[in-house]
Formats: sequence, structure tokens, C-alpha cells
Amino acid sequence: MFQRRLLQPLRDALAEAPVVLLNGARQTGKSTLCRFAEEEQEEAHFLSLDDAAVRQAAIEDPVGFVRGRGGLTILDEIQKAPELLSAIKVEVDRDRRPGRFLLTGSANVLVMPRVSESLAGRMEVLSLWPLSYGEIHGREEDFIDALFRGESPERRANSGGASLERAMIRGGFPEPVQRESSASRERWFRAYSTTILQREVEDLAQIDFLADLPRLFGLLAARAGSPLNMAEISRTLGLSHSSLRRYLALLEAAHQITRLPAWSANIGKTLVRSPKVQLIDSGLAAWLTGVNEENLATDRKSAGRVFEGYVHGELRKQIGWSRTQPRISHFQTSKGVEVDFLLEDRRGKVIGIEVKYSHTIRSGDAKGLRLLRDELGDRFLGGAILYLGEEILPFGDGIQLIPVTALWGAAVA
Repeated sequence: MFQRRLLQPLRDALAEAPVVLLNGARQTGKSTLCRFAEEEQEEAHFLSLDDAAVRQAAIEDPVGFVRGRGGLTILDEIQKAPELLSAIKVEVDRDRRPGRFLLTGSANVLVMPRVSESLAGRMEVLSLWPLSYGEIHGREEDFIDALFRGESPERRANSGGASLERAMIRGGFPEPVQRESSASRERWFRAYSTTILQREVEDLAQIDFLADLPRLFGLLAARAGSPLNMAEISRTLGLSHSSLRRYLALLEAAHQITRLPAWSANIGKTLVRSPKVQLIDSGLAAWLTGVNEENLATDRKSAGRVFEGYVHGELRKQIGWSRTQPRISHFQTSKGVEVDFLLEDRRGKVIGIEVKYSHTIRSGDAKGLRLLRDELGDRFLGGAILYLGEEILPFGDGIQLIPVTALWGAAVA
């Protein structure tokens, strides 16, 4: 059983808010995490709205379904019965005790009609991503907070023979992580992608299976980490801009893709404003693009793309439980100078992270970080180039080369 780092933030949220929503894609472990929370409560009730009888009862009488429930009520897959949300609002307004309702959603209920205002001010939202490397191998990860504290992250060796390449290809969904056979993992990813597109997206769209979605999903995986070019994708797939925007919104609502916004500030440079799109899991992205452990060594371009997606996922996961809770974005000027990831805390302090799937780093690889450092002054806390080497090395004022293995390490004084 994997120990999820989001369990403590979930406990904290239940101690403070009357309603907690645990968002995330299917098969990331939301129900399992809720079961842990259930076991820690003196009185708790777990109800899955995937169960047709439970769902029908909720739809027929939402007010009666939630009225007067004591202890913690866990409603799994709340998007199946959105009628409950208004009833929960009324019940919570009557009794504002913390820890009354724990909701899970594999479709983002916050984008559904009438939902966003129903529980505004009454609900705390947490996002559960696929497993991090540290969760898979039982390690406490402190990479993000260490950087913001100005401490050097600890380089950690790979665990249990799990190479970086294997970690990238397996991703973090609990089921394929535990499968030893690559053929078995590929079957899982094939079934998962088909099920998600047919089940979750159809539920959100209330229409039949969308024939263009599989092609779009694969195209986004192949272009992950690049600024989103709506016109180019529209031409490639023969889709109207309105259809493309709708399909992207559906994939995002189903937690299959996430947008990495462009960072902007008044630094006297013309910046690219387009977001980047990343899939939620590097294993799924690798499967969609035909990348495996064998061809990673020969296809450096694909390897670099999967590597960047993998690092993106690990950063997103750690943000969920970090004390700093920074915003994450990307930086790119109109002249092509870029930094893969920017982490910005509430004070406006910035950490820049560049990702290189290489053992050798050249001066030009730090161009974007140096630009940020020089333009931001005191706001720039430091820059890191994550690479395949084994040593933490200085690479100019305020910039370090850091082995990617430091992502799953703790801080050292």
C-alpha cells in the first residue's frame, strides 16, 4: 500500500472546512485515500455514486440524501450527481461544523454549471495526482521547500533498481506502476485512455463519443511542453477553433491534461503568452507517442519531451503538499529565450528550473535563467538546471546544476 503525502493536507482540511473536495483523474487513488480518512474518523460513511442505486437515491431526493448526517460523509465521484451540491450547501449553512463532507471527483466539478458558486467559501479543494517517485519508493520529498529556503537539495540514488527511464515510462498511476511486464502496462494504458475518452468525457459533454478526441489526445502528447498553438492544431486536425477549445476544456475537466500558464511580469521583454499543455502522467504520454525504455536511448527528442513532462508532474505533485505552495508557470521571450518552469511564492520570489535530458550542460543552457536573474534582481531566489549528472555544481551566480535524483530527496543543511 502506498503512503500518500496528501493525507496530512487532507486531515488538515477536514479539521478546518465543512466541505473538502478531492479532485483528480480516475485511477489516481482518490477512493483509497478517502478510505484512510474514513478509518481515522469515529463516525464516517462512504457512499460511491458509481453505484447505480446510491446515485438514483441521491438524484431523486438530494435534500433527504444529505440531511442530518452525523460524522463525516464521503461521497465518491460527486460529478455523477451534481444535484447534491446545492443540497450540501443548504445542509452546511445549517450546520457549519468542519469535516462534514468529503467529496471526490474525477471530473472537475468546479467547471460544471452552478457548482462554482454553490459551495464558495464553504469548501477547500485538494488535487490528487498520480504517485510521485517518493510515494512509490517510500521517501520524503522536500525539493521545492528546500529551494525556497535556500538550502541545497540532497542528491539521492535510485531506489530498488528503479532507473529514471523506467520511472518516466511507468509514470505514477498505481496500477501500471505495480506491473512488471511492459506489455501488461501498455494494455493498461490502452484501456485507460479509451475508457477516459468514452466515459468521463461523454459524461461531461452529455453527447456520444467524440471521434476527434483520440487524435487530439495523441497530438497533445506529441507536442507536450511546447506553447499551445491553437491555429496549427486546428489546421492539423481539421477542427474549428470553437470545437478545439471545447475539446481541450473537456480533456482538462477530465483531469487528463493541464495547462502550464505563461509567466508575465514587467521586465521590459516581449514574452510569449501562450500556455503549454502537459498530460497528467509521463507514462500515459509515453504510451500515446510510442516511447518506451528501449527507444529512449536513440530518440533523444522524444526522451527530452517525456523527461520534461515527468519533471513537470513531480513538481506539481510536490506543490500539493509543500509549505510554500508556489504557483508554477513557464517563461519564454519572443526571441526564444526560455525557462521550462518558474515557481513563484506569495511574496513574488521566483525560482527558475530548466530541464535537460543530458549529462553535459553548456553555457547556453542557462541563458534563460541568467536573463531572469539579471532582470528580477532580489526577486530571483535562484536557478536550477536539472540534468542527468551526479553532482550538485555551481553554474554561475545564483544558478546550480542539480541531478534530477534530487527531486525525490530531502534537504541537507
